Amino acid sequence: MPTPKTCGGGCSIYTRPARPQPNLPGLWTKTMALISLEDLDGLEDEELDNDITDNPEPMEDDEQQRLYTHWQAIASTHQVSVPREMTGPIQELTQRNQAQDREQVPFSSISQHEKLGEVLFEERVYPAGKWACITEGEKLYEQSISMGFMKLMKFICKENSVGRYLGMTVPIVNSIQMLEDGNGFQKDILTAYYLPAEFQANPPQPTDPDITILQREALRVITLTFFGTTTEETIMPQINLLWEMLGPSEEMHRNSYMVAVYDNPGVSCRRNELWFIRRDP
Repeated sequence: MPTPKTCGGGCSIYTRPARPQPNLPGLWTKTMALISLEDLDGLEDEELDNDITDNPEPMEDDEQQRLYTHWQAIASTHQVSVPREMTGPIQELTQRNQAQDREQVPFSSISQHEKLGEVLFEERVYPAGKWACITEGEKLYEQSISMGFMKLMKFICKENSVGRYLGMTVPIVNSIQMLEDGNGFQKDILTAYYLPAEFQANPPQPTDPDITILQREALRVITLTFFGTTTEETIMPQINLLWEMLGPSEEMHRNSYMVAVYDNPGVSCRRNELWFIRRDP
């Protein structure tokens, strides 16, 4: 069993040394991450005024600058820079950053597998639905997901055919293709935002030609929760760990994975999930 460690938030993180990746030629992983949205939660850690998130009125210039500086600091840890044009979307999402305002991507729980009272992994079904997707191909995984979500932020915050704020859904989805030797990620990362329920039947169209609205089929997955950052270095051990728990199986795709990220990267115990995808949903 993995060794438990306690993180700053009081939760247990299960870790073990990384093991060699199974021989999975052409391994294609899909991951989920929520980089920029997560940063909104971290604003409380920066002790920003409460009225920044509660006040619907436009922010003063100094408040906008504080937000922009905070986001630049977060972005620098991913080796990206936040353009000034992101000031408006940052302000919009910050003012609307309430947990009750975030819509969960719908799913049905099929089963949970426990050991000594602890849930090791869960099986779920996610229905078909429409997602706004964009692909970025930066040098690092962290750079690609950051750049992709910043563009989706602008789509969410009025750069769309209805000209209004669409609402935030969680989690955000990033699709990753592995190198042929299975030891790293290819550069192209597809980032996807699930359209809120009110827009599923008639999706707003993006003004950014790089963003595409896609209809995705139903998905049946095995999920493993882990905590901390989502990088190439932290995701790979989780893939190995879940295969170790499940054992050899032809029921799951061996070339497709997903990771869901729900929380602020400034939170020491932020929650993530690795997903294995069943061949037959």
